[in-house]
Amino acid sequence: MKTLQQIISDSDRIVFFGGAGVSTESGIPDFRSQDGLYNQKYDVPPETILSHTYFERHTEEFYRFYRDKMLALGAKPNAAHYKLAELEEKGKLDCVITQNIDGLHQLAGSKRVYELHGSVHRNYCRKCGKSYSAQDILDMQGIPKCSCGGVIKPDVVLYEESLDSDVIDKTIAAISGCDTLIIAGTSLTVYPAAGFVRYFRGNDLVLINRDPTPMDSSCDLVIHDSVGKVLGAIVV
Repeated sequence: MKTLQQIISDSDRIVFFGGAGVSTESGIPDFRSQDGLYNQKYDVPPETILSHTYFERHTEEFYRFYRDKMLALGAKPNAAHYKLAELEEKGKLDCVITQNIDGLHQLAGSKRVYELHGSVHRNYCRKCGKSYSAQDILDMQGIPKCSCGGVIKPDVVLYEESLDSDVIDKTIAAISGCDTLIIAGTSLTVYPAAGFVRYFRGNDLVLINRDPTPMDSSCDLVIHDSVGKVLGAIVV
């Protein structure tokens, strides 16, 4: 913790790259841990349900799972989210890059957030483009339909879909230009997101994660603990 505090104090341009483990302390389940969604029992695997093909062919079943497991609208930001917003406000943090779709970084006050996998809070009619909130989707029954009759789709990146090119460009530029990259709450096994780390050219590569990752040996500092606990203890 002393080393992390020193790194953050000495840094002028920090980029934070986070995954599902950043939001688990807010009550949102991750995917790949022992208690994660992918280790729970479903008739159809979550990876299949959250695919573009399944959305197209089994839209009502997709939304049944989506409403039940992906729309945690009562979740609140935790210590990690608030500390990152504080670091940005103080001019230490350049941006947050997140694999999460829950919008908790923005709710905590972060302004520059690059959402690699989209957000549950943006939903669009595929026919006319009209936008709908996550609460709208939760309140609808069956397949969410627009007032024009079109099917509404969440602005989230499903399996088999590509990441947004503009978000990719901003992510690469941010990671390439920072002096400290803090990776947290991610198994670093989901591509292409995990591959962005290779663009880092700065001084300190920090990893905060409850469990070991394939990149532990490549980092300058590794802390195996909860993200909220670790970042919450940082003095800005």
